[in-house]
Amino acid sequence: MPWYLYHALKQLFPSGRFFSFFSLMSIMGVMLGVCVLIIVQSVMNGFGEGIRQRLTETQGDIRIRSNEIIYDWEDVLDTLTEQSEIVAAAPFAEGVIMLQHQNRPQFPFVRGVDPLTEEAVVPISKFLTLGNMEDFDDEGVFLGEGLAYALKAGPGSTVEVFTPLMLEALKQDEVLLPREFKVVGLFRTGSPQVDGNTMITTLRVMQELYGLENGVHGIVLKLRPGQEAFGYSVDLEREVLRPGLKAVSWIESNEEFLFVIEQEKRVISFIIIFIILVASFSIAIALMMAVIRKTREIGLLVAMGARPHQVAYSFCFQGFVIGFFGNAMGILMAMICLHYRRQILSLYADISNTQTNFLGQYDVYEIPVHYLASDFITVTCFALVISTLAGLLPALRAARLKPADALRSE
Repeated sequence: MPWYLYHALKQLFPSGRFFSFFSLMSIMGVMLGVCVLIIVQSVMNGFGEGIRQRLTETQGDIRIRSNEIIYDWEDVLDTLTEQSEIVAAAPFAEGVIMLQHQNRPQFPFVRGVDPLTEEAVVPISKFLTLGNMEDFDDEGVFLGEGLAYALKAGPGSTVEVFTPLMLEALKQDEVLLPREFKVVGLFRTGSPQVDGNTMITTLRVMQELYGLENGVHGIVLKLRPGQEAFGYSVDLEREVLRPGLKAVSWIESNEEFLFVIEQEKRVISFIIIFIILVASFSIAIALMMAVIRKTREIGLLVAMGARPHQVAYSFCFQGFVIGFFGNAMGILMAMICLHYRRQILSLYADISNTQTNFLGQYDVYEIPVHYLASDFITVTCFALVISTLAGLLPALRAARLKPADALRSE
């Protein structure tokens, strides 16, 4: 081992002590910064991964749409199901209606599905909290829990539906009575926008409500696991679909929402990086104090033949070792905190006398976590570089000391 590395280790690990006091404080600063950064990134990854999974479960991987009503959807469906990358496909029709229950009006988004094929693409039964798919027919509808709460309706209730066709009939002095449907179940997807503003009915009923005859608004696809939705949607539109049809992946449909989630993670991580920067100042101060306290020792080393750059290496290596131990302890502490996050959250709720039921509003009953190797690599490299650079200023000061001046120092 080179003497300057041995000298650096002796400075960090004095005889009889595991760490010097200043080194220990610096390591704790790096540890806290790395710990908080890993926790925030992992939790944000967990929320983002949960949202992405929920989007694909409720919207499918790819939607085939057109600016016009698709009447040849059966031929298109047969063509799509022949593709090896597609697991299942189902037609749908959607729009906005007026829904009323006991003089409580709402204007939800209604989705008409084929019960026989929809389950293989978007598993409605997975989200049902009341009712089952066996009761789902042309006379029954499913309501999102938020929508049902606003209407004060539940399973067994009768709701009235008013459609745009009725407004067109009024212009021609015709009167169309509202359609009545029985609520056969409630669902919760975990998205407040969907649960509070969505009704599901059969495709045949939706075609009647909107006067589509045998047409549909689109076809939703489910891809094989591992198949990239955006890239395949481009290939599908270019090579398989007829002109006039467009393939839209779930990534394109939610591009702005996904962008916001990613930016939130970056902004929060950027703010927390300053904790590590503050820790780097403590490292610099600790090493600078070491240079001042050991000026004569440094002068003696130079007088004995030590090169200035070797003296500088010694202090830079001390910063690297502090960053290494702080980084390792920070990652370990973050993993422990995330592993016991449920207990920590419960303890916080007990101490602050607050409730954590707000998590249930988003169908998340514990803090989600998703680890990415790239996050650990980035944080580790950043912490080591900053810690090493923090020893650069003290190292330059030590390297510039002249032996005669250093030995005369009191």
